[in-house]
Amino acid sequence: MRSHFIPASVGKKTMRSHFISGAAIACAVTGATAMMPNTGAAQIALDQASGSTYSGGWSAGQNGGYGFGAWSFDGTVNGGGQEMSSASSLGTMWTLFTTTTGSGLSDVGRAITAGGGLGVGQTFQTVIQNPTSYHYFGGFDILFLNGTDNLPAGEPTGSPSDLQGIRAQVFHSAYYNPGDLWSVQDNGGGSQTTSLGSATTGAAGVQVDLTLNSATAYTLTLTALNGGGSSTINGTYSGPINYVNFRLYDGVGSSGPNDVADNYGIQYMEIVPEPATFALVGMGLGGLLLFRRRQ
Repeated sequence: MRSHFIPASVGKKTMRSHFISGAAIACAVTGATAMMPNTGAAQIALDQASGSTYSGGWSAGQNGGYGFGAWSFDGTVNGGGQEMSSASSLGTMWTLFTTTTGSGLSDVGRAITAGGGLGVGQTFQTVIQNPTSYHYFGGFDILFLNGTDNLPAGEPTGSPSDLQGIRAQVFHSAYYNPGDLWSVQDNGGGSQTTSLGSATTGAAGVQVDLTLNSATAYTLTLTALNGGGSSTINGTYSGPINYVNFRLYDGVGSSGPNDVADNYGIQYMEIVPEPATFALVGMGLGGLLLFRRRQ
């Protein structure tokens, strides 16, 4: 009979060790956040145009997903507009358009609230479909700022020293050099031109990845989703980066939100750990599982 009884202290020890290891694993998984389809990595922040939050449309002050602040449309002038559209081959997108040639601006942006801003070792990723038919002073940009709201037209003026962070842009070749090619400016004093043109990136969209390598260094990569290649820029900046701003200048006089050739669409945005950081999380989970098996 004696062999059929287990001392109470042994039972408590066994239960306790399983509880600790299981709780630790649960915390680690929660800290890494859920696995999502866009990059295959754990998101720190995520919002998608196709989410149910935007099923009724898109408006200033709206906030979907997590890790970002509410959308601002401040700075939009002279026939600039914002609506949801599913006309793009990429599906539902937040869509910027202008209906006045020569002076229209559609301006949207939001804070990066997760962690108080984009952190070192993190990557901000977005997929956009830029316009392929733009004229006059037409163009578009993405600004990664230290700020609290959208920058109005004319800011920054074009000099890297005017920036509050990092700017990726394309403007019409008749008025700007280099025109029709993506270029990147930063407030570290750099201005670099990429090998990708707006026709290539606009054909099927472009993935934009900004990684902060340190408190002063970044890498920005543009990847054309039609197989047209990619281009990577390395530069310096002064932080923090806590706001992202998208702007469409002087379209052809868009016919509305379904005019893909003239509009600027944003499919999603997210922040993930860079692969090396995520690998460390995986190693930690592996260690916890091994610890549990040994108990």
